[in-house]
Amino acid sequence: ILLALDPAAFERLCQRILREAGFIKVEVTGRSGDGGIDGTGVLRVNLLSFHVLFQCKRWKGSVGSGVVRDFRGAMVGRADKGLVITTGTFTADARREAVRDGAPAIDLIDGDGLCDLLKDQ
Repeated sequence: ILLALDPAAFERLCQRILREAGFIKVEVTGRSGDGGIDGTGVLRVNLLSFHVLFQCKRWKGSVGSGVVRDFRGAMVGRADKGLVITTGTFTADARREAVRDGAPAIDLIDGDGLCDLLKDQ
């Protein structure tokens, strides 16, 4: 069902999931030339607020390290955290790249994790 969604609808679904998970000010940017940034949000944890950028990949296959690296490049100086959400999976290299030392960590949500989030809400 998720793969059949149009890309904009998938982005709006991710927006709703993040809102339900406690994010505030979640917006889908929905414009080309955004450097791979599909949306923004703020996650408030107790007294702290984190500006988060997210990217949505409605893919059947695996998301590679290049996608994670490019996303990190697009988010530098614009947010505290990054989040990549896919209907597919992440390669081992992509998972390593997401937590590489000396670089801002990017959280990854694969298709199984996405389905779990949908079931919980």
